[in-house]
Amino acid sequence: MHYVLAALGIISLLAGFALVPLFYQAHQPIYAGAMIVVLALAVFIYTSPRMYAYRYVVPGILAGIVFIALPVAYTLGISFTNYSSQHLLSQARATDVLLQKRITGDASMNMKLFSKGDQYKLYFSDDAGKGYISDATPLTATKEQHVPLHETTATDGFGAPVLLKDLFKLQPGLKQVVAVMPDGTELRQSSLRRFAQSKPAYTLNADGSLTDVEHGGVLKPNIHSGFFETASGQQLEPGFRVNVAWQNYWRIFKDPAFHEPFLRIFTWTIAFASLNTLATFAIGIVLAVMLNWEALEFRGAYRMMLFLPYAVPAFISIPVFKGLFNENLGEINLALNMILGVRPSWFSDPTLAKSMVLLVNTWLGYPYMMILCMGLIKAIPEELYEASALAGAGPFTNFFRITLPLILRPIAPLLIASFAFNFNNLTLIALLTSGGPDFLDTQVPAGATDLLVSYTYRIAFQDSGQNYALASAISSIVFLIVATLAVVNLRLFKVNRQNA
Repeated sequence: MHYVLAALGIISLLAGFALVPLFYQAHQPIYAGAMIVVLALAVFIYTSPRMYAYRYVVPGILAGIVFIALPVAYTLGISFTNYSSQHLLSQARATDVLLQKRITGDASMNMKLFSKGDQYKLYFSDDAGKGYISDATPLTATKEQHVPLHETTATDGFGAPVLLKDLFKLQPGLKQVVAVMPDGTELRQSSLRRFAQSKPAYTLNADGSLTDVEHGGVLKPNIHSGFFETASGQQLEPGFRVNVAWQNYWRIFKDPAFHEPFLRIFTWTIAFASLNTLATFAIGIVLAVMLNWEALEFRGAYRMMLFLPYAVPAFISIPVFKGLFNENLGEINLALNMILGVRPSWFSDPTLAKSMVLLVNTWLGYPYMMILCMGLIKAIPEELYEASALAGAGPFTNFFRITLPLILRPIAPLLIASFAFNFNNLTLIALLTSGGPDFLDTQVPAGATDLLVSYTYRIAFQDSGQNYALASAISSIVFLIVATLAVVNLRLFKVNRQNA
């Protein structure tokens, strides 16, 4: 067994070291350095006899750092930037992209490549059949090289033609070639076998600004907007990431375009989580009490049927309900139309949509509460009910004076956990209503049944601007709320243990 663990440790160590050069190639030296530090600590802990006790703690700590601390820190970091679909790159990378842009002219030629040992000749022909050949030259991918062309009437005898498969391998070198025509026209690669007249659209200045080659204007990087801008304020894409401090948080609470739907969605999220927690608990405890009744026949069959909603995965149940609530063909509307002559607009009316969401989630969640309550009821001493019966108390008195008070204390932390789960219930909203019906008076995508988590998702991935930074700011606020609930949960659990 020790040999197996040692082998696994060596394999993990080698895998970790293999990631270091990959981080460097991805221009992430901080991650590479962190990986080296982690590997060094792991070697020290798992080889030093004095650190024996920490060997069982380190995996849990690392898991907490990788899966909790780092994502939270990364999300918080993004929330203080302008990171979006228009500002994906760093300023240096955005500058490189702009410097690679070319202005293409009318001259364009077909290219054939011939090998002469470790050097190559480039043969060009225009649409009129006129040919040009270069001298033998090496193709290096490290720097731009100017290759003069000479007019020729020959069409062969330049060397061995380079096959297509080899031409792909030589692309880095070909991209650095600037073919110079006899009249001074410069040609650069425009496709696999074609060169075209082109020149850089922008040139870099010493102060980091760019000069527009065609129009002669100067574009300066604006660290507030995250764009290169002309003197008139015209912005040039792509943009780059900049630090905007608390701007995203101010937008949430001060910009009417964001704080109006945010406050409405926040209120609905609190109501949704609270009502679902209360409804599932109420139904769960009532069913648990009924199933605990000794005189009830077929209790096992009832228990199995009532547990089924919890056994079926939500991603199967929710689309089924979406079909049942269909306004035109759903069985629920067909039944209501036959009985009452009405066809409720479940997906277009905000109140009905919210009611539908609450009903579906209650149906999905009550079995969990029922199971919890059944276990807690079994722990209540039977002597209490016997004494209550001798005093002449009925079932309602037993429920409100014995069962409910004794269950509430141990189940309180689980109710808070259920509230936190419903607070972030993206699956239900995404599969059932997609947040609709949408508000008509907002500039950002938001709907009547959106929770904060689905609202964040829509801003990050469905809005035209795909504002990841704003979505991260909202996620940070949601994290603080859920973290507060977790602290309350732990304190209640601690109090319950002390009172037990």
